Amino acid sequence: MLRHVDKVKKAYDEGRLAFGTVDTWLVYKLNGGPKANVFVTDPTNASRTMWMNIHKLQYDDKLISFFDLDVKTPKLHLPKIVPSSDPAAYGKLASTKLKGTKITGCLGDQSAALVGQNGFVPGRAKNTYGTGCFLLYNVGEEPVISTHGLLATVAYDFSPQGIKPVYALEGSIAVAGSSVQFLRDNLGFFPEAPKVSELAQTVDDNGGIVFVTAFSGLFAPYWYDDVKGTIWGMTNYTQKGHIARATLEATCFQTKAILDAMEKDAGVKLQELAVDGGMSNSDLCMQTQSDIIQIPVDRPKMRETTALGAAVAAGFAVGVWKNFDELKEINSEGRSFFKPKISQQASDKMYRRWTKAVEMSKGWESEDEEEEEQAKEEKGKL
Repeated sequence: MLRHVDKVKKAYDEGRLAFGTVDTWLVYKLNGGPKANVFVTDPTNASRTMWMNIHKLQYDDKLISFFDLDVKTPKLHLPKIVPSSDPAAYGKLASTKLKGTKITGCLGDQSAALVGQNGFVPGRAKNTYGTGCFLLYNVGEEPVISTHGLLATVAYDFSPQGIKPVYALEGSIAVAGSSVQFLRDNLGFFPEAPKVSELAQTVDDNGGIVFVTAFSGLFAPYWYDDVKGTIWGMTNYTQKGHIARATLEATCFQTKAILDAMEKDAGVKLQELAVDGGMSNSDLCMQTQSDIIQIPVDRPKMRETTALGAAVAAGFAVGVWKNFDELKEINSEGRSFFKPKISQQASDKMYRRWTKAVEMSKGWESEDEEEEEQAKEEKGKL
């Protein structure tokens, strides 16, 4: 924006430019804007700027200078980093019937989901199955710098309550629910996305099909940008149901790849996986997930875990809860548990086929072809 938007560059040069993530904007607006001028963020959001030292939970001069930004003169104003749960840092609502109500909690969406899933002990992990997938794995009070293609991040900071900040490993999947949308919108397999499970259950297995749903490359832990979406193993026996089942399996295989990387980095064996998000509504998908990772999958009845996590952060700040033990039973009613129904040997065989398919899907475009494709896309925008 500094390079391409004149108004932004002018504000920066004049020392009037303020920058923050969406939480900063929301808190600022809820407080009434410039009148209260509450300009803050929390570590889970600030870490997304790539300017925060995750050990100190404050901005790092070296990281900021790497991006050639001036925050000392200052030309750029950054929000103050405060704990995720704090009784005073976030101000209060400036209007509506709730005017005067304190804002006491703030978390990034994936961190909030981890909190909402009771992710308070090392080795606890959650996966949110949305358009993409987002896995967070609690590693405890010291950050773990990944050597297996994952991100080190802050899980939550409840330090005003005497709780040390907690860190996590994070892995993301580019295409999850959007692969189901592809079957619906592009191929016309069914009229509504939830119908994918019904279609997949018209067959007993994937019929030898492996669908590498790499429509935009593969994210963690692979980081392959030369992979294209490919379907392997098709024969004249292949039916829509086989492709539908392979589509669900693709997300489950990528989840396993991330969880394997997390266990290697953290050195803590995962005992079960907590899940939420749209795709988690599919019993077939969650059973498949359990079969592939060979541990139980825990799905709450109330799946708005991100909102619940934000409420937990706010509640801790004002003393609704004093410690995590008091939250053991929260959102526990009506949970579903999916346990493996196939052997470790059968699971390993499926995963080897997936790994082979991923390797065969690499290198579909040379750099010249990619440049030509980008040029066509740019021309189409003109």
